[in-house]
Amino acid sequence: MKILDKITLVLFSIVILIISVVMVLLMFGIVSYTTITSLYGQVAVNPTATNITIGVSIVCALLAVRAIFFDSGSNTKSNGINGEGVLLENEAGKLLISKDTIESLVNGVAKDFENTQSVTTKVIVDNQNTLKVFVTLMVLPNTVINELSMNLQKKIKEVVKNVTNLEVKSIDIKIKDISTSDSNKDI
Repeated sequence: MKILDKITLVLFSIVILIISVVMVLLMFGIVSYTTITSLYGQVAVNPTATNITIGVSIVCALLAVRAIFFDSGSNTKSNGINGEGVLLENEAGKLLISKDTIESLVNGVAKDFENTQSVTTKVIVDNQNTLKVFVTLMVLPNTVINELSMNLQKKIKEVVKNVTNLEVKSIDIKIKDISTSDSNKDI
């Protein structure tokens, strides 16, 4: 739960608690209706108190609507996303596949191609646990870039699916340069 959600929940709870206590006191006759009406009369006459009451009422109404109709962003489903990767859950337990793991997997696939050098990868996970993969690399001279990229995309998609059982939505490849040396495959 986010910090803003916690603060609004506490404020909303305090307002509801005050209203509940006043209602109980009225029902048991500890506080009379005339006391409440005179208090209301004083608030209605004072413009500052009226504005504060209207503001608190509007905020409470908005918080109530938000709590009823909008998700707080926490994910309690069996499959969920953690900021560090993909969280998978089954009857046996939970598995967190980190973004670093997926990036290392993609780097390994890309480095296995003979015409690639200096591979860097970035992975983005969306709400449906599908991946967007961004690969930046250098290629050797005389590489057919279109053919290499198609083969690389196909192989990355296949390996990620087989190893992690996650769908790859897209693989974007950026050729940052053509290497001038044939040695040192990995920089």
